[in-house]
Amino acid sequence: MKVGRFQVMATLQAARAYVLGLSIESAKSFGLNRAIFYAAAKKGFKHVAKKPGTLRITRKMAPEKVEEVKKSYEPFNLGDEVAYSVEIEGKRYFTIGNEVQTEEDFERQIERRFGGKFDEAWEEALEIVKGYDKEVLLSQRKFYETVYKPRRDELAKRWTELASS
Repeated sequence: MKVGRFQVMATLQAARAYVLGLSIESAKSFGLNRAIFYAAAKKGFKHVAKKPGTLRITRKMAPEKVEEVKKSYEPFNLGDEVAYSVEIEGKRYFTIGNEVQTEEDFERQIERRFGGKFDEAWEEALEIVKGYDKEVLLSQRKFYETVYKPRRDELAKRWTELASS
């Protein structure tokens, strides 16, 4: 299976969030969230947003827990970047288009593309991200221009080869 720019963005953004202190679950949620955001931005945000308050939670939970999660809906800053989030079972998960991105979503949409070799790509992503000053990691623009953009195609190619080996 091909690893594309979407998977590269999600992996690098997740590594960024993890290096900046988010838990692995929250970091994966953030990475997938930002990949979805950038993909939507590239296409011009053509889909109409759902009504506020129609947050879609795919995890099975009691109705009172769902209401508790909905009440935790708030903006979260990672440096100068803002993403909306909720808290589920003590963990922060990010939302876009009223959908919560979980680590299971990350596994399904990102990790599976690596054909069982995601851990190797993850370690490489962490090393890449750790090589930058905190100032770069805290800036949405600097991260995109300095970390992601110059190596997105190289990583997509290398990680596709890794996945097929």
